[in-house]
Amino acid sequence: MSSEGAAADVPVIRVERLGKQYQLGARATHRTIREAFVDGARQAARSIGRRGARRSAERFWALRDVSFDVAHGEVVGVIGRNGSGKSTLLKILSRIVEPTAGAVELQGRVGSLLEVGTGFHPDLTGRENVFLSGAILGMRRAEIAAKFDEIVDFAEVERFVDTQVKHYSSGMYMRLAFSVAAHLEPDILIVDEVLAVGDAAFQKKCLGKMGSVARHGRTVLFVSHNMGAVVPLCSRALLLDAGRMVLEADPITVAARYQATLTAAPTDATDLESAEHFGNGKARFVSLRLVPERRDGTTREMMCPGSRLRIETRLVASAPVESANVGITIYDASGYRLLDANTAMQGRFVSLAPDDEARVDFALEDVRLKPGTYLVGLWIGRGNLEDIDGILYAATLEVEPDPHQLQHSEQFPGPYLCAFQHVVTVSAAPSTEPTPGGEPAVAAPVAAS
Repeated sequence: MSSEGAAADVPVIRVERLGKQYQLGARATHRTIREAFVDGARQAARSIGRRGARRSAERFWALRDVSFDVAHGEVVGVIGRNGSGKSTLLKILSRIVEPTAGAVELQGRVGSLLEVGTGFHPDLTGRENVFLSGAILGMRRAEIAAKFDEIVDFAEVERFVDTQVKHYSSGMYMRLAFSVAAHLEPDILIVDEVLAVGDAAFQKKCLGKMGSVARHGRTVLFVSHNMGAVVPLCSRALLLDAGRMVLEADPITVAARYQATLTAAPTDATDLESAEHFGNGKARFVSLRLVPERRDGTTREMMCPGSRLRIETRLVASAPVESANVGITIYDASGYRLLDANTAMQGRFVSLAPDDEARVDFALEDVRLKPGTYLVGLWIGRGNLEDIDGILYAATLEVEPDPHQLQHSEQFPGPYLCAFQHVVTVSAAPSTEPTPGGEPAVAAPVAAS
């Protein structure tokens, strides 16, 4: 084998039995000398009068015995619930924290986008931060200058490029940070769930850019809760749970396993107390109920194509909420977004005082989803200004075939069944045999509907 072929077989990322242990209540390890003295004084004060009553510090493993390889040019998704170890893994790969156990080997230059606020100096302008980031990646100034206009154009911050980034909105900050990370040609691009900060159009733009980066032979490691982004973008996915890797497979298989862990509750009434929420928590969804109905409003035993679906949600506020939009989303089993409904679409917004309780119900008419398993998500917020509360997958929706309408068992691709009518007209070929009157016979049309 040639040396070039052998090099191609070497993984760009190699992770072997990686582990990271933290001590609960411990301060960050990167401290100034003054902080070290202050901590020492605090420990001495706490120990007075408590001799003989020492307790061992409580520790936990954020990652434990994780191993995998990533090949050159591969796009790998990392999936898992909050607290599963995804961010810890990416911080180790980005050399932000050191592992407690195991080893990591990286071949090439790493560009990371882990969270809004990472990597930029707030007192520098956007222009200065672009050059600083490039220098940290080891690029020459001429290389960065050659990419500068492309970076700024992609980020859509031309007017503010000479403004200190501390005055940027979170969206502007994120757009520029992603653009820098993606355009400065890292060999490995590591992207966390930070894309959730952007609007839908920019998320689509970012996903397209990551696909372009991969097609140019670079490697992408992508963390997201959005299965609709992971499945089409990634060639492989890893599922983490409680710090351990529980599955490594194709994205659809991993997405199905992940979603199964999130949607174990029954579909008729779901207590959302233990669900995985995101947002600032000014209000929280506390319950969800899915009620399939007939067209006359009576309850059905099961959801069938063409049924009406009532979605009942209940929220409790802990802080003032002003003019918020409440929405529901239905996804398919791979996490692809199929249906949306929200109060703003019909000009209605919800305002709450602390301790107020609100019930927001949606009635979806003539829902013609094909038989299968679907996922229902909830959200309350204010456009791109704030996420108040959201649950990506709050419950499952099972759609069953309607035995009264099922007349053909063949299944066709696509998630949706449209309502339709049809007419069939058959015209028989003219007969060459003469009729008693001497004219050829013509068959009358046959219609069906």
